[in-house]
Amino acid sequence: MSEYILGIETSCDETAAAIIKDGKEIISNVVASQIESHKRFGGVVPEIASRHHVEQMTMVLEETFHQAGLEMKDIDAVAVTEGPGLVGALLVGVNAAKGLAYAHQKPLIGVHHIAGHIYANRLEKEFSFPLLALVVSGGHTELILMKEHGAFEIIGETRDDAAGEAYDKVARTLNLAYPGGPKIDQLAHEGKTSIDFPRAWLEECSFDFSFSGLKSAVINTLHNANQKGETIKQEDVAASFQASVVDVLTEKTYQAARQYGVKQVIVAGGVAANKGLRSVMQTKFQSEKEMELLFPPLSLCTDNAAMIAAAGSIAFQQGHRASWDLNANPSLSIEKYATR
Repeated sequence: MSEYILGIETSCDETAAAIIKDGKEIISNVVASQIESHKRFGGVVPEIASRHHVEQMTMVLEETFHQAGLEMKDIDAVAVTEGPGLVGALLVGVNAAKGLAYAHQKPLIGVHHIAGHIYANRLEKEFSFPLLALVVSGGHTELILMKEHGAFEIIGETRDDAAGEAYDKVARTLNLAYPGGPKIDQLAHEGKTSIDFPRAWLEECSFDFSFSGLKSAVINTLHNANQKGETIKQEDVAASFQASVVDVLTEKTYQAARQYGVKQVIVAGGVAANKGLRSVMQTKFQSEKEMELLFPPLSLCTDNAAMIAAAGSIAFQQGHRASWDLNANPSLSIEKYATR
């Protein structure tokens, strides 16, 4: 008998719901984006995001069930992002999930947002353990080792800015519209890596990341050129900046994967859609015959509810259930989430 999990995601500025069959098949996946609302501010405004979630949640859920041709009576459990994220935004999704689950007496499952990004890859291909996940997004840059389903061990993380955060800050310095990451990626393919920006390798054998110095170097280079009346091509800045980020992400992931002897390397999060990162990592790993490199499809890189339902399916099978006092947890640790 098939298992149907309803997923709900509202951690930031996407109102999303999805229904997944047997943990790996997308039956419906609806995302209401708020990019146009936040673009004029150059980033996400938490209060506006929360208000939009309230306005859109019912419509998104109705469309999700309409696309799937299912009703709540067909659903086995309701999975929802409980953290991390914007607390106001999270609360909208958590309370919508609690209301649905309670009204229809369905199990409720809290899901870690980053676990969802990782499990987006399982919607494409089954996992082989041990595996290493490189999570790269606006708020996270982490290397996570998984030896089995639902077990997450952080072996490397950013000490300051996340990779996606650095992209957004550099994009604002270049006067690019929000969201800046995809625009830098596009410009990078039109420019030359003519500027030698720093690469933060940190201590020997460290799998941690640091992008604050790189971000500052880019900003200082642009400001110094401006003061001297010189012009630096945006395309060259983007290409040189992206080369630095991609080099560090790729090399540290490769070294960690070899050290831990993993069977799969998974890239997850919004920056997983970056063409430059995909190209360099595929070249780096192509000679590794016993190590498979996985990227999610572009539609599953950014926030969505299919990934939450996919992670929720594993938690459901493992017997995890949330109580009715489930609350938003904006600083939820993925390691603590895995051990409860």
